[in-house]
Amino acid sequence: MERRYRLVLSCPDRVGIVSMVSNFISSHGGSITDANQHSDASTGRFFMRVEIDASTLPFTLDELKAAFEPIAASFQMEWEIHDSARPKRVVLMASRESHCLADLLYRYHSNELFCEIPCVISNHDDLRSMVEWHGIPYFHVPVDPADKAPHFAEVNRLIEEHAADTVVLARYMQILPPDLCDRYPHRIINIHHSFLPSFAGAKPYHQAHERGVKLIGATCHYVTQDLDAGPIIDQDVTRISHRDVPEDMVRLGRDVEKTVLARGLRWHLEDRVLVHGNKTVVFA
Repeated sequence: MERRYRLVLSCPDRVGIVSMVSNFISSHGGSITDANQHSDASTGRFFMRVEIDASTLPFTLDELKAAFEPIAASFQMEWEIHDSARPKRVVLMASRESHCLADLLYRYHSNELFCEIPCVISNHDDLRSMVEWHGIPYFHVPVDPADKAPHFAEVNRLIEEHAADTVVLARYMQILPPDLCDRYPHRIINIHHSFLPSFAGAKPYHQAHERGVKLIGATCHYVTQDLDAGPIIDQDVTRISHRDVPEDMVRLGRDVEKTVLARGLRWHLEDRVLVHGNKTVVFA
């Protein structure tokens, strides 16, 4: 992968933003290799993502940030610049279901996801052998239903100890406390079936089968204090028929879940997701 600097920004929409950004890059000899932009008429907000060939600029990353700061301030930008050569550190969390975790580990092992996975955290010990086969540390942190605070304190300690940039809930079946959600805004990614709120609780696919649904799907989103209601990164569906029994629906649902989670995580790792309020702009 050739080294790129990724500039992502949002700001109040006005004339001259694209011109100012592109002129800044070109004035320093920079070569833009990819550019996307979106103007949201409903909010008056402008969004932009630019990839720059790092070898064409005379800056280090910190120098580039310092040089761009005056422009960002003049347009009231919320902005970040990332170095594509630096892999994000992703802590995975799971419970007993293995499909999402196994898929992410396979994609990581096959170099389909450019990141580091410093550890996996689980409230059960079932998936240890699979994770350790990949050479990744596995931490079993049991949950006492009567007092979950010690569990989440240890989870937070492990996340901090492993310097996580991102946390992925790969079918981790515990509700994160509000303080943990707030500590990592737009850095915790979750996956769940797309029946909510219609079929909440146990055995959602069985509930959906009883109602005769014809579409099942999955939603990948950032975690907030509002349960399963954070900004959506990606969704997908698959069609089913009256011939499908609940076991078929579970199998098909798992396929969609792992695909949507992997795609959402990839977009996040590549800095393609810009959040504004409870919505996202995804430059896929």
